[in-house]
Order: sequence, then structure tokens, then C-alpha cells
Amino acid sequence: MMVIVVNNAPPRLRGRLAVWLLEIRAGVYVGHYSRRVRERIWNQVEAGIEGGDAVMSWAAPTDQGYDFATVGRNRRMPIDFDGMKLVVFSGKDPCSSGC
Repeated sequence: MMVIVVNNAPPRLRGRLAVWLLEIRAGVYVGHYSRRVRERIWNQVEAGIEGGDAVMSWAAPTDQGYDFATVGRNRRMPIDFDGMKLVVFSGKDPCSSGC
């Protein structure tokens, strides 16, 4: 299982994601693909996100049971904390200096 959430994504990218995944809510896409296909879809997101941001989460054999990746400007950034992936929240708006 994988989930991709996009914010401020261009319509071209949203349409591309809708070809592969089910859009269950505006900007929220779900599907079930192999690692290889998941990586190819994520490459499309990275290439087409432009000024937006995205996060992808998928089931993984980790202690948490999942893993995730982010791209774009976002106040929530992943960090590794003793082998666990957590999210640190930056109080500074990344677009305060201009997006």
C-alpha cells in the first residue's frame, strides 16, 4: 500500500498521478504497487512538483511498519532518530522569504 499527498501541484502532475493511483480526496492518491513502480511514480512526482510539495508513505519492513519520503518546500522535515524516522516541525514558514 502506498499513499501520496500533494499540495499546490500542477494539474499536469495531478493528472499523471490519477492515471496510476486512485484519488480518494483532493490531492490524496492511494495504490498498491511494487517497489520498482513506486520509485518510478515518485520520480515523476519529483520531476513535476514545481513549486508545490509532496509526501509519499508506503508499507515497509521497518520497526514502524512504514517509510516515507518528501519533496518540495515544507515545514515538516523527516529526520532519523536512533533508526526511527520522525518528523521535525520548523516554526519558520519556508515561503516567508518568497516562494
